[in-house]
Amino acid sequence: MLTEERHQVILDLLNQDGIVKSQYLMDVIGCSESTVRRDLDHLEDAGRLTRIHGGAKRAYQLDEELTASEKSFKNIQSKESIGKLAAALVEPNDVIFIDAGTTTYAMLPYLQTKTITVVTNGIQHASLLADQGIETYLPGGKIKPSTKAIIGSQSLAALKNYRFDKVFLGMNGIDLAFGCTTPDPEEAALKQMAHQQAASSFLLADQTKWNKVNFSKVCELEDVTIVTDTLTDNLQHYQDKTTIMEAAK
Repeated sequence: MLTEERHQVILDLLNQDGIVKSQYLMDVIGCSESTVRRDLDHLEDAGRLTRIHGGAKRAYQLDEELTASEKSFKNIQSKESIGKLAAALVEPNDVIFIDAGTTTYAMLPYLQTKTITVVTNGIQHASLLADQGIETYLPGGKIKPSTKAIIGSQSLAALKNYRFDKVFLGMNGIDLAFGCTTPDPEEAALKQMAHQQAASSFLLADQTKWNKVNFSKVCELEDVTIVTDTLTDNLQHYQDKTTIMEAAK
C-alpha cells in the first residue's frame, strides 16, 4: 500500500471512531510497527491527528460561524438541490418548523403552492413565506445580527406550545463521533426544542458540513434524517449511523 493510501486509511478510521490503536492499524494496513509509527508522526506534524500512548486520536478545530450574507454565496447549487428535495417532503396540511439559515431558505420557493402552516425563527424566511401567502408564525425573542435568527428564552417558550409534523434544521457540523453541532448555544437550544416537538426531524446540510465539529451539541446523528447533495465515498460510513437522502444532481 502506498504511503498516501495508508494515510487516508488512518484518517478515515479516525473520522469513524475518534481514536485508533497502532496494533489495529498494523493489522488493517498490513505493515510493520515502525511504518505505522512513521505514518502517525507524519500526520501529527501535519496537524491531522494527535499521538497518544499506543495509537492516535483525531485532531479537530472548532469552526467559526460565518454571517448569513457570507453563507449565501457558498455552495449555491448544492443548497438549491437540497432545498428542492426537502420541500418535496412537505405534504398538504403539514405543520412544520423551518430553521433559520441559508440552506433551509432554499426550500422556500418550492413551498409556495402548498397549503401548510410554518413556524420559523428566520426573519428573512418569515418575510418570504408571507409574500408567498403561506400561513406563517414568527416566535418572539432576540434577533441574532449575524444570522438574522430569533433566539432566546422567549422563542423557546413559544416553541414549547407547538407541535410539528416535520422540522427542517440547518446545522454547521456533522460528525460521526460528536453528532450534530452548531456554534451558538442559544441557537442549539432552539434547534433542540424544535426537534423535540416534531414527529420527524430533517437536517439539511451540504458537503462542507460533514466531518466538522462545533461548540454546541444539538442532537445525535440517529435522531435525524439528513438531506444532502451527494454522499461522497469517504462519507459512506455515515449510513451506518443515520438515514441519508441524496438530492438529484
